Amino acid sequence: MCCCLLIFVGPPGSGKTMLARRLPGILPPLEFSEALEVTRIHSVAGLLKNRGSLVRSRPFRSPHHSASGPSLVGGGSYPRPGEISLSHLGVLFLDELTEFKRDVLEFLRQPLEDGLVTISRTRQSVMFPAQFTLVASTNPCPCGYYGDTIQQCTCSPRQREQYWAKLSGPLMDRIDLQVAVNRLKPEEITQQPTGEGSASVRERVQKARVRAGKRFLGEENLRCNAQMQSRHIYKWCQLDDASRNLLESAIRKLGLSARASDRILKVARTIADLAGDEDIKTQYVAEAIQYRTIDRMQ
Repeated sequence: MCCCLLIFVGPPGSGKTMLARRLPGILPPLEFSEALEVTRIHSVAGLLKNRGSLVRSRPFRSPHHSASGPSLVGGGSYPRPGEISLSHLGVLFLDELTEFKRDVLEFLRQPLEDGLVTISRTRQSVMFPAQFTLVASTNPCPCGYYGDTIQQCTCSPRQREQYWAKLSGPLMDRIDLQVAVNRLKPEEITQQPTGEGSASVRERVQKARVRAGKRFLGEENLRCNAQMQSRHIYKWCQLDDASRNLLESAIRKLGLSARASDRILKVARTIADLAGDEDIKTQYVAEAIQYRTIDRMQ
């Protein structure tokens, strides 16, 4: 499990919260060493139901948008982990992301970058692990219906701009996947459900993680694609000329930063792993670029 950020953008009733709550079901099961890490954190926080029991499922934490910075990071006279560390090796879900106070969201930047939370007090400094998948959801505009195929948006361009201004540029740069979620049409609601079940998706995810693990053998503290630094991206995310030209065009058109470009390459590497492909092909880069929904909206 790594620090990565996924945001669902869509109108009310499109299933953003439901999708977020399904994510732990497609993640690989906790290894024994990981279960011990999660158990230690929950023990320090006083959340273990039975003393000596082992936490065997990946955490899913969903703090309310009125949560304070200390409740996310942790604190107290005798420092205890907050929601960020309680999500270690699991999912931290922030519903209605734009309703969180901007200064509270800024507390997320260090954990997303370092995978650690540091709490300093006069007599001691405590570090808690914080490697998690940050999943957020938000409406595309104040009324919630910008881009909706069923109901027309009533917001002005200025209102939409102010709405997204609540999220800082550095935080948005750290988003790996910006996924547009559309509401089902009436005829789609009444149809028989189609698509993959969680079990088959989880199997593909596990195979992709095994593929990445073999690639990173010999690399210290590197277990999955989201943990790659620039030198790793240069080594394992090589592009052919067509893919490179496509990425350069997206950088110019969307005004992407170097960090956002690296995020696209890591996502493209993951898409290739899920497809069982060693090479990052043009279609994988194109798909990764498509996951910059918010960048295209602004």
